[in-house]
Amino acid sequence: MAIKKSELYSSLWASCDELRGGMDASQYKDYVLTMLFVKYISDKYRDKPFGAITVPQGASFDDMVALIGTPNIGDDINKKILNPIKEANRLSDFPDFNDENKLGKGKDLIDTVGNLILIFNDPKLNFSTNNAEGDDILGDAYEYLMRHFATESGKSKGQFYTPSEVSRVIAKVIGINSRNATTQTTAYDPTCGSGSLLLKVMNEAGKNIELYGQEKETATAGLARMNMILHHAETAEIVADNTLTKPAFKTGDALKKFDYIVANPPFSLKSWSNGLSTVNDEFHRFELGVPPEKNGDYAFLLHIIASLKSTGKAAVVLPHGVLFRGNTEGDIRKRIIQKGYIKAIIGLPANLFYGTGIPACILVLDKEHAQSRKGIFMVDASKGFVKDGPKNRLREQDIRKITDVFSGQLELPKYSRIVPLTEITGAKNDYNLNIPRYIDTQESEDIQDIAGHLLGGIPDADVEALNKYWMVYPALKEVLFKPLRTGYFSLQSPAADIRDIIFNHPQFIAFNVKLQKRFDTWLHKEAEHWKSLKKGFHPKDALQQMSDELLKNFADNTLIDAYDMYQQLMNYWAESMQDDFYSISLDGWAAGKEYSRIIIKGKKGKDGKTGKDKTVQGLEGIEGRMISPQLMIAHFFALEKKAIDKAQTAADIAKLRMDEIEGEQCGEDGLFSELEKVNAAEVKRLLATKAKDKKANGEDLSVLHEYLELAGIAVKAIKEVKELTETLETIVIAQYPKLDEKTIRQIVVHEKWEASLQIALHSLQDRISQALSRRVRELAERYDRPLPELELAMDFYEQKVKQHLATMGF
Repeated sequence: MAIKKSELYSSLWASCDELRGGMDASQYKDYVLTMLFVKYISDKYRDKPFGAITVPQGASFDDMVALIGTPNIGDDINKKILNPIKEANRLSDFPDFNDENKLGKGKDLIDTVGNLILIFNDPKLNFSTNNAEGDDILGDAYEYLMRHFATESGKSKGQFYTPSEVSRVIAKVIGINSRNATTQTTAYDPTCGSGSLLLKVMNEAGKNIELYGQEKETATAGLARMNMILHHAETAEIVADNTLTKPAFKTGDALKKFDYIVANPPFSLKSWSNGLSTVNDEFHRFELGVPPEKNGDYAFLLHIIASLKSTGKAAVVLPHGVLFRGNTEGDIRKRIIQKGYIKAIIGLPANLFYGTGIPACILVLDKEHAQSRKGIFMVDASKGFVKDGPKNRLREQDIRKITDVFSGQLELPKYSRIVPLTEITGAKNDYNLNIPRYIDTQESEDIQDIAGHLLGGIPDADVEALNKYWMVYPALKEVLFKPLRTGYFSLQSPAADIRDIIFNHPQFIAFNVKLQKRFDTWLHKEAEHWKSLKKGFHPKDALQQMSDELLKNFADNTLIDAYDMYQQLMNYWAESMQDDFYSISLDGWAAGKEYSRIIIKGKKGKDGKTGKDKTVQGLEGIEGRMISPQLMIAHFFALEKKAIDKAQTAADIAKLRMDEIEGEQCGEDGLFSELEKVNAAEVKRLLATKAKDKKANGEDLSVLHEYLELAGIAVKAIKEVKELTETLETIVIAQYPKLDEKTIRQIVVHEKWEASLQIALHSLQDRISQALSRRVRELAERYDRPLPELELAMDFYEQKVKQHLATMGF
């Protein structure tokens, strides 16, 4: 069974466990990614003499496997595998697999390196057969690993990686696409790190374009080069050197000019000018001003501007300070604005990046239309994120909203607007680009109403603040509220009944019916499309189409944000749907016939030895490639499952009554007080003893008979459950190969995908009703008891306390 994306990722990340003890994430990433690289090029290019990558004879992954357990494994990997690959392909140095300081000494090194190789030696990790058309499973796996490495590397060592979500936004906003890009289109990243930004640009172009990257750190440049190869961009030029002091890409004595530039330079670099003559810069990068000696943000920005063609576009991640800092930087900013180079500014949430927690922005530059620019498009996306461990992360809905709003130049309240240059350059703002000056994102304050607290009643302003609900449920307002006095309302019914009143109101029901119908229309249309999918289709294209249609369907909905709906779809895509789509793309609907047994890998013990793998038995140990045993049972074997549930219920009822009897009879006066432990055998013995003395003591022994009868029922029912479950497991396994494609489509499309997405819709519907009922109850409780009433109650209880004290003699 071909490996799923999710399984591939977790399997690769498990390899890191083999090295965690010896070094931190910033170091062991080099070993893991090198192993991934060698495995990939061996599967993809071995025995291909004219391939993009050369795998020398004797230097393949299989040759590496042959070294497992040998005393010189580390040195042999260096000399016999990695060095020949490096020399044949002009690559950077690989990490030292014979480094005893990192990998251990003697047997420890042999075992660590050997175990790492074994993890990549899984037959499922055959990268020559695991690429779906139009997708790059290895590239995505690399991104997955890089995110985890960056997370674990911490603040000081995670700067090699730009979060994938930010890279995707940048690639979208520079405007490259399959229509305007050719194979001669050039894209450049002057601080390329591991290369993720460049690759996202290539993805947007829809074809291989000319990629150029420079990275100061040699090891990170090596990662970028490997990343390019893993993403089928073997011709990309990656240079390891300092971009500011020794720019690598030149045309004659001048900087090479590029069509597109993307960058995430190190924030506020203090040593940027070391070894550089800024006054007489031979590349004329500082004609708009020389940045401060100890802050390199504008140095990188000016380098990028100088490297753009006259029609060039760029997108650069910079700290927010570049938008408003004064003095020299203020002067440079003023000149850049006057040139018209800045097309847009996108404010991002704080704590997105691995090297810092400060908020950042994306500056979008456009030289082509600079002369005619009348304004700057600003987006404040700072509030759209989710917490992800120690960092924040852009959600799919945040990425889509940013790019949709930017592409359409849409002006949304508290989110985006086109700011005229006259407003920016006027005396009030004086070329300050700080986004809050132009977009007010402050939420309305939940004000406490003094009159409401003194006299009671819910203020009219609070009721009207719920206007988006009254627009959809106009009659519900009158059902919930009644006038109390001018400017104030009271509830028509007790606060405890609010939820039921909302849920049962005809307009609430009608809205949900209408919403459901709209969703069903989209889902039915997509289901027909899904059923027509054939082997070789492009999963990401299919996702784009279905998500576009979803957003279009819910664009004008008052209460449900279309992007919330989109997020639900993307959540399910990541959770399950993408694996199914890739399976169909690789092997067609016949992939639904496949299943396997779940195997739990043995863990390494304190003695350093790895335990045996364990096969999970029973139904819970069956994993269908597309169809789970539960789906199979629901479709084919509902009666068999019902029989199991019936027997299990009988066992549960009997056991519950037995527990009650034990609770009643285990006390000092109970029949079970003499027993050290309570079970059927001991109770049977006790009954026999008591029966002999029955005439003498006249005890009622019926409860003992009942207990034994229940024990017999429970044992019989549990045995029946076991037998029926084993039978069900057998017939479920036998059913997989019998599935025809029509049935697979029915189960996967309707009973799996549609059913799951319907649940997602219902969760959003519940969120709407819960938000309204929660707010109404909150207001009702806030103003339920006015101050005079509270004072009377306080006086009453004060008198009661005094009376009690008097009675006690105080």
